[in-house]
Amino acid sequence: MKKIIFLSLFIFQVVLSQERDALLESLFVEEMTMEEQLLPQKMIFTQSLLWGKKGLFRKTGISKLSLEQREKELKVRNVMLKSHQIIGYLTLAGMVAQGIMGGKLYNGDYKLYDAHKTLGAWVTVSYFTGAGLSLFAPPPLVRKKVKGFNSIKAHKWLAYVHFSGMIATNAWSKEDRDWHKYAAYTTFASYATAVLVFKF
Repeated sequence: MKKIIFLSLFIFQVVLSQERDALLESLFVEEMTMEEQLLPQKMIFTQSLLWGKKGLFRKTGISKLSLEQREKELKVRNVMLKSHQIIGYLTLAGMVAQGIMGGKLYNGDYKLYDAHKTLGAWVTVSYFTGAGLSLFAPPPLVRKKVKGFNSIKAHKWLAYVHFSGMIATNAWSKEDRDWHKYAAYTTFASYATAVLVFKF
């Protein structure tokens, strides 16, 4: 009788242990699935660097990956992208003013040189601040895959052009006046188009 009781207890313990392990494993899988759902499958490099599962903010504990934290991050994302938009309009206005001054400089009106240079520094700072707000914003919850051409894709493709153009405009500001002018026109045209496609 003792052997039967001992055997029954042993079998009960083995079954209980297996159920406990299965339960823990299912909880782990559920947690992993939840973590995967909290972040989009694809992120741009700068977002992944800071906000990814193994990103800087996760490793340092500044922003642990949880539902509550992701809700806060999405609010931060919203503020950053709205600020990106506002700074974008200010930068565009600065580019227009700079283009007018630059045209006068090319026609020999050198009294605007200092103002053009100062405004150029301001536009550069505002441009890269706006770009940083977009590039380093927390990722969305889900990145929707849209087929075909749309305003978001156009905005992103144009960003490659005006980002490169902005670097070239600054690099050639003292080196080559003609290339500086061409780079500035390219930057302005692609930047203004990027702003417009997002509005329509």
